[in-house]
Amino acid sequence: MTALPLITVRLDDRAVAMPAGATLAQLLELERREAAAVATALNGRFVPRDARAGTALNDGDVVLFFQPIVGG
Repeated sequence: MTALPLITVRLDDRAVAMPAGATLAQLLELERREAAAVATALNGRFVPRDARAGTALNDGDVVLFFQPIVGG
């Protein structure tokens, strides 16, 4: 059995190893973060909550988790 290759992403200024092909949603799950309680950005671009499962991570990507801003 061959293990999946690993990639390394930067999450809030620290390195996190993930299997190649992992998604932003899987990173949230790995980090035990509630999807509704955090906003996400990938390489400086906001990623909507409904797009996280389809957003693949690549080696060297920079991910930010931050408090969502609501109101008007």
